[in-house]
Amino acid sequence: MTLRYSAALFATTFLVGVPCIAQAASPLMITTASCPNGVQGQGYMGCVIGVTGGVWPYTFAVDPNFASLPEGLTLNSGSGVITGSQIGGQGTYQPNIIVTDHAGARTAQQVTFAINGANGFLASIFTSNSIFHHRMDAATTGLPVDTSPAAPILSAYLPAPIRAAFGGAAYASVPNGIPVFSVPQNQQQVAVKTTTYQSYFTSAPIPWNAPVQGTANSTGDRHVLIYVQGGGNQSPALYEMWVGQYQGGSLGAGNRNGPWTDGSNALWPNVNSDALTPQGKGTSDAAGLPYAPLLVNADEVIGNGTPGAPRGAIQHTIPFTVNYMLNYWVWPATQSAGAGSCTDKSGNVIPPESQISQSAPPASCNWSGPAGQIYRLKASVPTPACAATSPQAAVIIQALRNYGIIMIDNGGSGGNGFLAGTPDARWNDADLRCLVNLNLAAFEPVNVSSLMVSNNSGATRSTVTARLTGTATAAVGATRSTTSAAR
Repeated sequence: MTLRYSAALFATTFLVGVPCIAQAASPLMITTASCPNGVQGQGYMGCVIGVTGGVWPYTFAVDPNFASLPEGLTLNSGSGVITGSQIGGQGTYQPNIIVTDHAGARTAQQVTFAINGANGFLASIFTSNSIFHHRMDAATTGLPVDTSPAAPILSAYLPAPIRAAFGGAAYASVPNGIPVFSVPQNQQQVAVKTTTYQSYFTSAPIPWNAPVQGTANSTGDRHVLIYVQGGGNQSPALYEMWVGQYQGGSLGAGNRNGPWTDGSNALWPNVNSDALTPQGKGTSDAAGLPYAPLLVNADEVIGNGTPGAPRGAIQHTIPFTVNYMLNYWVWPATQSAGAGSCTDKSGNVIPPESQISQSAPPASCNWSGPAGQIYRLKASVPTPACAATSPQAAVIIQALRNYGIIMIDNGGSGGNGFLAGTPDARWNDADLRCLVNLNLAAFEPVNVSSLMVSNNSGATRSTVTARLTGTATAAVGATRSTTSAAR
């Protein structure tokens, strides 16, 4: 008797024949190379992994050495059907699907899932008066170059090209970038255990389908960034974890009410305000900064255009990495980890991992580029010619002029000049490669000390009067403004 399996969505059909002589089974093969695309936050239409040959029945599994399925999707091990009521992930995933037949034969194939992100909410994090949303270009703001010996990017790093640490295609099978997910204000709280560094919370509204940087199968940073919507008497909030790991069961098939573990975490309980985290306590990055509102995302770049003809604008500073930062921080950062030291005017070494001032800078430093330092693309640097045919990169390059980049983390060996952003199937990686025509030498440090209202707040002394049109004016000597131009 021979059996043949036909993969039709949510159905399994068997054609049975009774030949006179038994026939050998044909080789076991997976016939599905890609599954239907999806959108973060929405239900998934479903997919069935097609198989031919071998000896039925088959068993299906996801290889733990590759990407997981997009968060929120599950694989039925008996039928090969992939379903999900809400997609948590974003970007392109290439999990390796393993099929084993009744005789023990085994085959595997990577299957592609392309998921569009839904990150428009990031623009609402912090007020329009926040330092993170403040223009940095000299022509608009008059902000001077920071002449502190601590401020410049380390000279050895200057030749490094600007590169997008995000994209549309998978990188080593996983989505390329740091994902962010929005949940409702009534999202259930689950237990969170922190194993290594600081903890701001022991429970959090983090669902089982929250996306993990690199997916749950990664051994990297595994940032988990969750925006909690506000409403009623509850303010919108931001939860961030480093080395976040869901412990509730394989692929969410077990207990969907947590718990999670992380290496460290941070909380901004009211992102309608500009409050920073406590000085020296740390966050999920080495600079004590929030990641989520600073990430480049496809929603803001595309705007009301299309991926091929974007019409958006980035209106915030963009996080970037170098191999090692100077081991001090400047406002608006609140923590540091890095290399080198500085001395004061008396020749005394300033204690590393402490805050230094742009208005009263160190006398000398043997390293440079502190956490939280903002740099802008020099006005004298021309826009690369490729930007004329790379519209997504062109939007980002304009933001490098208007809002600059902020030192957020150590990238380790080869980690210079990487801009952080969200993974998204709408990114055009060939377009984004235009960015490499700029290098770190094209940037200058900005002295923002005149904008600081309080060391514990990201609020500025400027009124951003037209953030949504990409323009701003500085109200010199003004008190903290309202947020009438915010969102």
